[in-house]
Order: sequence, then structure tokens, then C-alpha cells
Amino acid sequence: MSVPHHPHLRSPLGLGQATVALLGLVVLSDVFALGAGLDVHRVSDDLAAGASSFEAAPMSGPAHRADTLYMAAGLVQTAVWLACGVVFLCWLYRLRLNAEVFSPDGHRKPRAWVIAGWIVPLAGFWYPRRIVLDIWDASRSGGGRARHGLVNAWWALWLLATTAETLIADGYDSARTAAQFRDAALQGMVVDTIDIVAAGLAVLLVLRLTRMQHQKALARPIPSRLLAENPLL
Repeated sequence: MSVPHHPHLRSPLGLGQATVALLGLVVLSDVFALGAGLDVHRVSDDLAAGASSFEAAPMSGPAHRADTLYMAAGLVQTAVWLACGVVFLCWLYRLRLNAEVFSPDGHRKPRAWVIAGWIVPLAGFWYPRRIVLDIWDASRSGGGRARHGLVNAWWALWLLATTAETLIADGYDSARTAAQFRDAALQGMVVDTIDIVAAGLAVLLVLRLTRMQHQKALARPIPSRLLAENPLL
């Protein structure tokens, strides 16, 4: 018979700082992609009046440079998002374990959904938000009605950015004329802008939740044995 795992408080500060740093890199990669998209848009505008095909432009000219930069920006965005996603989930899982100490019966989804909720189709539209809300409610101090404005704003922007990214994913690769490349670049710039705002809200969310748990843990009487085993700095 397996022994159930009973979580102990562990510091969220280190993972919180790492997550914020990587979210900052996400913003920088989006800014890089915005600049690359603007370059593609400008070059495409120039070609639209003359050459009918973006690909027909000299491969050593501005079109080739803009295309190369845009593709590189996409690769950078993907790499940064993967790294950020892994660390974000580690941070969120740490917060969930702490939240179970604060409020053992205050979670509507099993612990496995902290990770699975982002992977399982359809569940990803609402499970992560539900899990974060439960963590928020368990981590806050004081009475009164909980306010979830920050969580809801972050989740709405995240869903908007990821859905829009899915819808335009093949637009640039399937483009052939200068006008099509221009439109694909413009769509990508809109998505990158939404993503920047979503990442900014995610930074605020990580900072706020990390601080809430840290302050509540410091105010909570903890047995000396647990404090020695799992110091919350």
C-alpha cells in the first residue's frame, strides 16, 4: 500500500524569481519578434508596388534579411517559451503544495491537474485557471471576499494570445505574394503585442502569489521540526 504524500511548506521565492526572470525574457523575445515583423511588413510594402512575389526578391537583398530575421525570432520565442513553461509549472506546483498545507480541503481539482490541466485537450481552457484561483484563495490572509481580477485578466489574455497564435500559425509559411507576407507579419505583430501584455500580467501574478504565500507562511505557527527540515526563507 502506498503512503500518501503529505506536503510541507517550502519556499516559493527562488522559483518565483526564476519564473519572473524567464517571463522577462519572454517579453524581450516578443519585442524582438515585433521588430522582425515590422521589418517584414516594411519590405513587403515596398515589394507590393513592384514585385508580385516576396520570394522573387533577390535572396541577398532586404527581403531575404527580413525573412531570416523573422524566422530566427520565431525560434527564439519558441525556445524561451518552452524554458519559461517548465519553470512556471515547477513554481505553480510548489505553490499548490504549500496551498494544501494552508487549506487542505480548499482545492476542487486533484493535484495531478496542476500539470495535466495544461496538456489535456479542452481541460486547458479552464482547469489551470481553477487551480490558480484555489491556490490564491488558500494563500491569502484575512477575511472578506476574495478578489480574482488579476487572475481573470491574466487568464483571458493568455487564452486570447494562444488561440490567436494557433489561428495564424500557418499564415507566414503559406504566404507567397508580398501582400500575403505583409498581412501575415501584421497578424503576428498583433499576437506578439497581446502576448507581451499577457506576460506582463503573468509577472504581476507570480510576484503577488509568491509574496502572499511567503507572508502567510511567516505568520503561520510551524512546528520546529518542520521548520528545520523545510526552512522558508
